[in-house]
Amino acid sequence: MFELNKKLETEVEIKGQVYSVNMAFDNIMNFIEIVDNIHLHDLEKIHLGLKQLLGAIPELSTDELVKVFNGIITNFIHGDKKEVAVDLEGNPMPIKVEKPIQDLKLDAPYIFVSFKQAYGIDLIAEQGKLDWRLFKIYLRELPEETRMKQIMGIRSQKLPSGKSMAKERERISKLKRIYALPEDE
Repeated sequence: MFELNKKLETEVEIKGQVYSVNMAFDNIMNFIEIVDNIHLHDLEKIHLGLKQLLGAIPELSTDELVKVFNGIITNFIHGDKKEVAVDLEGNPMPIKVEKPIQDLKLDAPYIFVSFKQAYGIDLIAEQGKLDWRLFKIYLRELPEETRMKQIMGIRSQKLPSGKSMAKERERISKLKRIYALPEDE
């Protein structure tokens, strides 16, 4: 959780050894590419991912590496710990997976321009510096007048219904096709 009265954690202790976690937004984006790479086996992803984040692979058993890897993802990358909803018997409720309305890679030009417009931040100049957690907050809270926020709005907008809304529905459908993410097509 992001708190104004606490420093952003950037270190993790593993079996008495303290490692610095490289939380620069561009480094985390590289890490995400590793995790999403369908050509890598899970253990390769863990080794490459830990090397990307920590600069080294701790000497641990495979089970311990998996726990460290998952812990870093939970505590550093995702950060926002949400409680799992349960039913009256204590069973976890199904989690609703929302359709993505942005893609960090495909939307890079829009994100770059929007950060520059809204915050005066040059993301190229901030590589290696801007913390991933701050990057996520900036991205989520972009002002409505930025291009990226407008595109996210188009992607998430519901089509209007009713005969009188035919032209508006057609206009919005066209915009949705123009700005569709690959999984939407």
